[in-house]
This record gives sequence, structure tokens and C-alpha cells, in this order.
Amino acid sequence: MEILIYTDGSCHTQWRIGAWVAILMVNDEKITLSGTVSGTTHQRMELMAVIKALEFIRHHYADHPAIELYSDSQYVLSIPERSDKLAATAFITQRGKVLPNADLVKTLMELIPHFAITYVKIKAHQKKTDVPNYNTEADRLSRKLVRDAVKQ
Repeated sequence: MEILIYTDGSCHTQWRIGAWVAILMVNDEKITLSGTVSGTTHQRMELMAVIKALEFIRHHYADHPAIELYSDSQYVLSIPERSDKLAATAFITQRGKVLPNADLVKTLMELIPHFAITYVKIKAHQKKTDVPNYNTEADRLSRKLVRDAVKQ
């Protein structure tokens, strides 16, 4: 079994209300996970989408299948290759400050070894075609969740 994950996050920068979305394709089943968060940033929502997807898979699929992770976030996709450096510096920047989002980065780094993940960088905000684009769907849904949360 292989699972495809499409993630995106969005944030209203003035109100700091964000939303994350993960769309999982498990065989022919589509599973959508989402949530909203106050006092957040866009990068945190991008991280949260991946974390929530991996946690869901870890709890619902004991065999921890191969995963293809599709994201338009270079920030998120660069974490696996930067993990050794981040751990070696104890998540402290060259200026001596704690790395922004260190809590979520650590959580993601703890989850990654449990899976065989292929990371796929895709272009953000792609035009609609005849082929289903679940990243675009995740983007639309995350932005809608933010708009709805701001209205409340």
C-alpha cells in the first residue's frame, strides 16, 4: 500500500489565524484532515499539515506504508535534509536564538523515521486542468478555513 499526501497551510497575517489541510489518498479512498489555529504563522500551518497527516497514518495504518508527500513548501521539504544540522545546533540559530517553529520542526523530525517518504516539490497555485490536483484543493480549502475563521 502506498499513501499520497497533499498538504498546504494558510494564514491571515494581520489576524494570525491559520489553517492547515492534508489530503490523503489511500488506495482509492480520499481522506481530508484540517484544522484552524489562532496566534500562528504560515510556516507553522505548512508544518502542521504534514505532522497531522503523518500522525494520522501512524495511528491508522500499523504497517506504516510508503508515502509520497506533495508540498509547495520548500521550508517543509528542506527539513529532512537539514535535520542533522538542526539537531547538532540544538535548534539555535547563528545569532543565538531558538529556531522559529522549533517545536513543530522537532515533532516532524521525530515522525519522519517511522516512514519511507518520497518528497515531491510542486508548484503552488497551479492552474486548473482535467487531472485532479489535490494540492490546489488543499490550498483552496485552507484559505477558505482561514476566511471562515476570520469572520467569526
